[in-house]
Amino acid sequence: MADDLLAALAEVVGATHVLTDEGTTLPFRTDWTGRWTGECRAVVRPGSTAEAAAVVRACAAAGVPVVPQGGNTGLVAGSVPAVGSVVVSTRRLDAVGEVDDSTGQITAGAGATLAAVQAAAAAAGWRYAVDLAARDTATVGGTIATNAGGHHVVRHGMTRRHVVGVEAVLPDGSVISHLGGLVKDNTGYDLAGLLCGSEGTLGVITAARLALVPAVEQRAVALVGFTGTAAAVAAIGPLRRRLPALEALELVFADGVAAVGEARGARPPFDGAAALLLVEVAGSGDLLEGLAPVLADLDGVVDTAVATDGPRCEELWRWRDDHTDVINQVGDTPPHKLDVTVPLDRLGRFVEEVRALVADLAPAARLWLFGHAGDGNLHVNVTGLAPDDETVDRAVVELVAGSGGSISAEHGIGRAKRPWLHLNRTPEEIAAFRSIKDALDPAGILNPGVLVPERR
Repeated sequence: MADDLLAALAEVVGATHVLTDEGTTLPFRTDWTGRWTGECRAVVRPGSTAEAAAVVRACAAAGVPVVPQGGNTGLVAGSVPAVGSVVVSTRRLDAVGEVDDSTGQITAGAGATLAAVQAAAAAAGWRYAVDLAARDTATVGGTIATNAGGHHVVRHGMTRRHVVGVEAVLPDGSVISHLGGLVKDNTGYDLAGLLCGSEGTLGVITAARLALVPAVEQRAVALVGFTGTAAAVAAIGPLRRRLPALEALELVFADGVAAVGEARGARPPFDGAAALLLVEVAGSGDLLEGLAPVLADLDGVVDTAVATDGPRCEELWRWRDDHTDVINQVGDTPPHKLDVTVPLDRLGRFVEEVRALVADLAPAARLWLFGHAGDGNLHVNVTGLAPDDETVDRAVVELVAGSGGSISAEHGIGRAKRPWLHLNRTPEEIAAFRSIKDALDPAGILNPGVLVPERR
């Protein structure tokens, strides 16, 4: 039966796009951190929606699970394959259409990277506002499946806000396609909204219609060092309130900045800052005229570095964006990465509490914190733990939930956080999740083991 299925898949996509060798499939079977690795029968790379539909139909007929996968940049094992499954990689579905200037929209394949969509938008005088450090690898389909956030949520919101249409293959191999881009369209259920954040459990996204925002004439970036966490967190409210052009507001700490500097062979921008905020404003006119007085009124500031030209802005951003890669190289085992949100009025207290918690549970481990301060999203990274030791992970998500926060701000629930979904969702909500899953995927072939807990 396995040979028959592989032959059928090769008939659909071509033998060169059915990968079965263990070495070749390893990058598709292992998550970005290297902490989780799965097993699969094959990795299949369809080149069109029709091919993707035929692949899903063949797998459904054989009773073989299907795991959709984009850039595989997730951190919760959401696209790590289940045993005996077929990975459907969308990387060949990378077409990016022309910008519709009248609507400010663009249609892109699920395998198109964020960087490719951003470049196409920029060439037409527009901008795709969803942006992540992994923009060169993260794909449109993956960011929709996880309702990704990123740097600009404080101004532009999560991915769901930018999706105005979707094309996807359902678990039975049928195709839904609603890419007209009408902003006002009240003809029933919002299937695009439903698939956004569903983590590949309801359909294989193959294309999407995306809303763009006007390009900005200029931007200014400030890296502001503070005496401590309390002063940095206290600055978040005034910055959000007084800067209408605020585009991003990121939080980093001295230890992370020092590690980035050491990895780059560069000296941190200034000494004596325990916590730092990266502030970006974008728009027209003299941005510094509006930014300077706001920064001057902040308490506890050690020093500030400001940039308005592109290369210098990118240089300041690297002190934030390089954290993920640098932390991933610390120690001999993959880091434990927990992407969470806490209410902004609890952010400062949570930083202190999570530091004390990790120090108590794992004295030999190292804690690295950074994140999107404007929306309360903190990336909790712990190095020096055994890959399968979830003692710290469990304690951290319980602390998050107890603080009124979410155990998943980005990346979704995946396999890694599924046991803790009940911390944020009521039994009634989880039952509703199951009902939706059962209705669209009664055989349970799409991404089994991800997001929706097993029935007890």
